[in-house]
Amino acid sequence: MTKGFDYIVVGGGSAGCVLAARLSENPSVSVCLIEAGKRDTNPLIHMPVGFAKMTSGPLTWGLVSEPQKHADNRRIPYVQGRVLGGGSSINAEVFTRGHPSDFDRWAREGADGWAFSDVQKYFIRSEGNSVLAGRWHGTDGPQGVSCLGDPNPTSLAFVRSCQEMGLPYNPDFNGPSQEGAGIYQMTIRDKRRCSTAVGYLRPVMNRKNLTVVTRALVLKVTFSGTRATGVQYIANGALTTVTAAQEVLVTSGAIGTPKLMMLSGVGPAKHLREHGIPVVQDLPGVGENLQDHFGVDIVAELKGSESLDKYNKLHKMMWVGLQYTLFGTGPATSNVVEAGAFWYADPSSDVPDVQFHFLAGAGAEAGVMSVPDGRSGITLNSYVLRPKSHGTVRLKSADARENPLVDPNFLADPDDLRVAAEGVRLSYEMFSQPSLRKYIRQICFFGDKTPTTESFRAYARAHGRTSYHPTCTCRMGRDENTVVDPRLRVHGLDGIRICDSSVMPSLLGSNTNAATIMIGERAADFIQGNA
Repeated sequence: MTKGFDYIVVGGGSAGCVLAARLSENPSVSVCLIEAGKRDTNPLIHMPVGFAKMTSGPLTWGLVSEPQKHADNRRIPYVQGRVLGGGSSINAEVFTRGHPSDFDRWAREGADGWAFSDVQKYFIRSEGNSVLAGRWHGTDGPQGVSCLGDPNPTSLAFVRSCQEMGLPYNPDFNGPSQEGAGIYQMTIRDKRRCSTAVGYLRPVMNRKNLTVVTRALVLKVTFSGTRATGVQYIANGALTTVTAAQEVLVTSGAIGTPKLMMLSGVGPAKHLREHGIPVVQDLPGVGENLQDHFGVDIVAELKGSESLDKYNKLHKMMWVGLQYTLFGTGPATSNVVEAGAFWYADPSSDVPDVQFHFLAGAGAEAGVMSVPDGRSGITLNSYVLRPKSHGTVRLKSADARENPLVDPNFLADPDDLRVAAEGVRLSYEMFSQPSLRKYIRQICFFGDKTPTTESFRAYARAHGRTSYHPTCTCRMGRDENTVVDPRLRVHGLDGIRICDSSVMPSLLGSNTNAATIMIGERAADFIQGNA
């Protein structure tokens, strides 16, 4: 079966939903969005607290990293969304954009026209903030952003503890200053998650020129010479070819995009030939330069039951669900990751180099320790904002059904271990301040031991993990190791662009979802000739 469209968008995640919605605004063009996962019908997706139940399971790809030789040789679960909305449907909903200097650095790294002054308007265009406005914020965009109505007492105590340590209070991490501690703004609208599937795609699903295909495994992009002509996929057991009269737009994320490009014959020629894949374009940078935030969690057991863990018992969980369903109120309106901070592992740094996420519960995410005997706990995650370690994404085989080999190469650079250990030390100190300490029975793992620099380093190696922010595997620029030019066109090919987090030249100093949405917005302008 063969069908034809003007544009094919491969991957219905954070950027893909943006592109499909923006391109289909023009009724004279036809757009097909192809997603491997299901529709976003699971009620946990839309309930903010559902994040805690979605870091494993059927809405993810089930990825596990290659053994991390600098992190105790562990294989680390590597969560990537497999559902309409992608990461924006299963993430912690934290809304941060990155420091302006991150984008200015992109421009210096060869991404001409991607300095903060160039991209700020796309952030503002995407943002529908219910509280903040002015030159730093948008209020009318599809991406709903709001404040939590009733933060947990332990989250407020965390913010006070940071101030007791000397961090300033910061009500807006996306404003003039990033440093400090505060309650995060969330991608939540009217007490419900606002993924890009909800904010961008759902309002336009009835457009006659937009086709959305789900549960479709894309096999490859098809080429005629060096021009992309379409996509082959399997859905409901049938092989389908869709053709693109204008362009194929790859938005499968920093893991899925290099996998698809290599399956299609675009990537390191030697690696492709090893798997019997005909080479369309030798691009050594495909799958290289994987960068991710290495996050380390510390957990504390509470004296009482102040955190969200008190709702883990079945009868309380049922009441919470009923309260949310009937009234849209209660603990289910929390995303768990309520508070955070940006601060300095290196006091001489010009910008914050470590970020913290405070969780009003313990064991909320897959692979993170809980507290004993079902008691209540809290978690504090810290990560290196601009890691120097780079990894790879490689094919396991030429079979599209097999997950790729993902090696983030965490802590390969000794400086990353130093900063990670300092992040753990700062976390421990935050837990030790009066406002939080009065709630805490014990800081797990450390117990009554007096931590040392080496114990913090050992802890980071033993317990660090992905922060779900893979980027840069098809990076943008003009040198021989880049994959796309600053207008996101794949080097040496026609009719194909990559428009997701994989094109970032280097990792941002914050969560990456807002910046991925910005890339989708800007790509739409490039394609439509508006930029």
